[in-house]
Amino acid sequence: MREGIHPSSVVEDGARLGDGVRIGPFCHIGPEVVLGDGCELISHVVVAGRTTVGARTKIYPFASIGHPPQDLKFRGEPSTLAVGSDCLIREGVTMNPGTAGGGLETVVGNGCAFLANSHVGHDCRVGDHVVFSNNVMLAGHCHVGNYAILGGGAAVIQFARVGNHAFVGGLSGLENDCIPYGMVLGNRAYLSGLNIIGLQRRGFSREDIHALRRAYRLLFAQEGTLMERVEDVAAEFDTHPAIHEILAFIREGGKRSICTPRAVAAAA
Repeated sequence: MREGIHPSSVVEDGARLGDGVRIGPFCHIGPEVVLGDGCELISHVVVAGRTTVGARTKIYPFASIGHPPQDLKFRGEPSTLAVGSDCLIREGVTMNPGTAGGGLETVVGNGCAFLANSHVGHDCRVGDHVVFSNNVMLAGHCHVGNYAILGGGAAVIQFARVGNHAFVGGLSGLENDCIPYGMVLGNRAYLSGLNIIGLQRRGFSREDIHALRRAYRLLFAQEGTLMERVEDVAAEFDTHPAIHEILAFIREGGKRSICTPRAVAAAA
């Protein structure tokens, strides 16, 4: 018995395990897997494919990490999954590697928490300190920013973007992009305001929050086009980094529209 590895578990030849890795009963580690220092697999965990798991990440029973992507176009190309350090991956979580159509890699940042039965689809990029509550479904090719929180049962359509510090409410169906610091709710999700509680918890000052609120009201007013309002806000808040992060997100664009408040959406 290798130290720290339960005798009922299988670690294929070629797998690389860091110092202090602990592998509980009935786990299976594939031959191209890399587990960083101090990783812990509680039991019944499968890590497959070209998967790297960062130091001190803890994985609970029945998680499936690195099996082939759920994309019918996948033909076995050499894609990868990289999971960061200090992550918490609870029961039944699934994470898939990339595909040829998305750059061949799925990347998950550091310090993230994925609660039971949540899913990270192929070719996604998830930032640092992200929280997925139970049963969150992230389709392929999505980008989720740092410190974003997705509530239980939320579903995010493929190619959607969720900005830094954003909040997606439980049971929301997000089919458009959520701006940084935004909060979206409902099915189909609409922009309900700013993630004020999240900003306060992350230590944003009262002045920063007031500025963000004012910029938000200007951005989603009903006069002019969105891009015209973006330029107006850029001129008025020329030195505010958080506001310019929102503006850059909108300017960059993507394959989805920007999620807007209900009144703006109805008027559009």
